[in-house]
Amino acid sequence: MAQNRFIVEVEKAKEAKDGRPSMGTVYRSVFAKDGFPPPIEGMHSCWDVFRMTVERCPDNPMLGRREILNGKPGKYVWQTYKEVYELVIKVGNAMRSCGFGEGAKCGIYGVNSPEWIISMEACNAHGLYCVPLYDTLGAGAVEFVIRHAEVSIAFAEETKIPEVLKTLPNTTEFLKTLVSFGKVSPEQREEVEKFGLTIYSWDEFLQLGDGKRFDLPLKKKSDVCTIMYTSGTTGDPKGVMISNDSIIALLAGVKRLLESVNEQLQVKDVYLSYLPLAHIFDRVIEELFILHGASIGFWRGDVKLLIEDIGELKPTIFCAVPRVLDRIYSGLNQKISSGSFLKKTLFNFAYSHKFHNMKNGSKHDQASPICDKIVFSQVKQGLGGRVRLILSGAAPLAPHVETFLRVVTCAHVIQGYGLTETCAGTFVSLPNELPMLGTVGPPVPNVDVCLESVPEMGYDALSNTPRGEVCVRGKTLFSGYYKREDLTKEVMVDGWFHTGDIGEWQPDGSLKIIDRKKNIFKLSQGEYVAVENLENIYGLVTAIDSIWVYGNSFESSLVAVVNPGKEALERWAKENGITGDFNSVCENPAAKEYILGELTKIAKEKKLKGFEVIRAVHLDPEPFDMERDLITPTYKKKRPQLQKYYQNAIDNMYKSANKPRA
Repeated sequence: MAQNRFIVEVEKAKEAKDGRPSMGTVYRSVFAKDGFPPPIEGMHSCWDVFRMTVERCPDNPMLGRREILNGKPGKYVWQTYKEVYELVIKVGNAMRSCGFGEGAKCGIYGVNSPEWIISMEACNAHGLYCVPLYDTLGAGAVEFVIRHAEVSIAFAEETKIPEVLKTLPNTTEFLKTLVSFGKVSPEQREEVEKFGLTIYSWDEFLQLGDGKRFDLPLKKKSDVCTIMYTSGTTGDPKGVMISNDSIIALLAGVKRLLESVNEQLQVKDVYLSYLPLAHIFDRVIEELFILHGASIGFWRGDVKLLIEDIGELKPTIFCAVPRVLDRIYSGLNQKISSGSFLKKTLFNFAYSHKFHNMKNGSKHDQASPICDKIVFSQVKQGLGGRVRLILSGAAPLAPHVETFLRVVTCAHVIQGYGLTETCAGTFVSLPNELPMLGTVGPPVPNVDVCLESVPEMGYDALSNTPRGEVCVRGKTLFSGYYKREDLTKEVMVDGWFHTGDIGEWQPDGSLKIIDRKKNIFKLSQGEYVAVENLENIYGLVTAIDSIWVYGNSFESSLVAVVNPGKEALERWAKENGITGDFNSVCENPAAKEYILGELTKIAKEKKLKGFEVIRAVHLDPEPFDMERDLITPTYKKKRPQLQKYYQNAIDNMYKSANKPRA
């Protein structure tokens, strides 16, 4: 690959040998061409991130939540860094007085809240392993994690206490103390004590720390800070051990990246905390805000009220997963299509004019200030009026959604990629680089990256357009899977973490994720199908929201389950005289033919092979969701579960696809 703007070569490519596939050239970010950013002086642990900020700016607002007055939400009320520090010390003293110290495992369970962060910082202070508990990892996951991680003390949101109680007595071998972020009912107290455990309300637990003082242990960079359990698509959750060093190395890299593109965080920045703190994406973003002495406001825990919380908080940085941005995109399109002819015409003109200028190299804030002021300022106000950076992560963002939001939000919209094992951000696209649409950008400036050939899937890391498994090296990598050295050895080879994702280097040095290494199957005629790559291509059809492609070695063709776009399908139905609600339209054979036709068009356009063309579809009006166990909390498809759930539909599709054509 030719030398480019955003990555620099650090090691030559290596041909295949000793049974290993060939490895492509090793690259790193151009912002690290003179070396990775050094760690911030005096910062050896996550506790230091918080402690040093408290010393530097004690009176800055740190954690905020909306006050409820007469049952109605009011303004955000803030606790300063110093006030939070004092609560953290109390919680830490209370934990120590109950006998929990360095190396103990502490579970935290519930939606994001100030108490979540306070409990986490108390763990950081006293060297306990923070173990987030997350029920959407699957049925029985809370019990599994408590037992597997040997959690001895757990903090839980008041509404989650009953879920923890369901794990008794199976978890009493390890779990000794339970703390509610709210109140405890007499019945709950009685049940817990029956099993020999102790339970405290939040206020009771804070009182345990009053007037006590425990020395904080010396913490090393190599110490494990948290064990985060990842869902995976099969088997039990895996406990990913993340060290202090991983998080502080990542913070140094992201800090350099933001400074290099002139988007550095300031103490005045405000972040809306709603993505689960049980995931590494939100955890490191919040650590980054704490590092800069900025403010974190919490949502009320209800997705229906999210836009209202945004309007009140007025965040400056907004992080999201594609599903949230898809909702924003759909909502905006609905408003536009239901507006008057004049408003629609004005919007379409403004969009075309601004996008044209952006494609010609104009920065988003200079592409059309007049259109921003007259048309797009309404969109900006809908996100609180101050958002300057929107970061999407956890799953791929559809290119048409990313394009639309880059034009209309008056903010940088960038897409990132990372795994729990790489401490989240490993790649991120850059502001004002429109050609990076549909990519995850270049590496962050604290990792080395290369591609490894996957011959069985036809991916060659040494070709003119290098493609292969994405491999990452650097301090941000995890310390291994807890109690699963066998799994650790599978993915860590000679210091390189093998992500399992297939990437393709773009000419400018950004990376495009095109496939998943394990998502490959053989059709009956012997052809291999890289299914995730196909789903990315078929996902370009604007009439659909999501697609799952299926095939097996007993069939010669592919079929698919599609979540159609509600607005697009209803518009098509109206134009074609088809009546009924969305659900009934999805069952209409003509609607299936329409969607199949759209998929066939994109297959021809992208020159897919005959066996890669979908031959039948089933339309499901309900999006793939966690409630039916069809996707993971990070929206990855659970393919075995999808097959089981849709087996009848699959059988019917193959009957239809295999019918002799008249």
